[in-house]
Amino acid sequence: MSECCNPATSITSKQQFCPECHFICKPVSMTTLYHQVRFPENQTLLTNSYYYCSTKTCPIAYFSNRGNPIPKSHLSSYHAIQNEALCYCFDITTIKYVSALKAQCAEPIKNFVIQRTKTGECACEIKNPSGQCCLAHFKRLEIECR
Repeated sequence: MSECCNPATSITSKQQFCPECHFICKPVSMTTLYHQVRFPENQTLLTNSYYYCSTKTCPIAYFSNRGNPIPKSHLSSYHAIQNEALCYCFDITTIKYVSALKAQCAEPIKNFVIQRTKTGECACEIKNPSGQCCLAHFKRLEIECR
């Protein structure tokens, strides 16, 4: 699999609570921030430990240990977040995948993402606002839809 989906390359900082919704948030790399935060806001990012809030209703996308909240509306993936993206690299929404699961034709979709990931053709660290691989989310949806 590509480097972005290798657990050995994941960020190991502690989780933090979102200052807005109090959801437990995972750390993200500065690389993710520089690619996700739109211009000109990305030019003023302070190097720090940042965390991503994945709560759909929370207006905050990122925050640092020093505060520095960054709203979801400042992200390049803002519309994908609103459309419940599942895989940011290949434009697959949760709704599309759940529909395919219900129609029992989801396997080719998941296999496509797995194959593209294995060949290093995904870009999770820069396309996914969490900076993480989406493959675990496919499995979670499969379990939920049983």
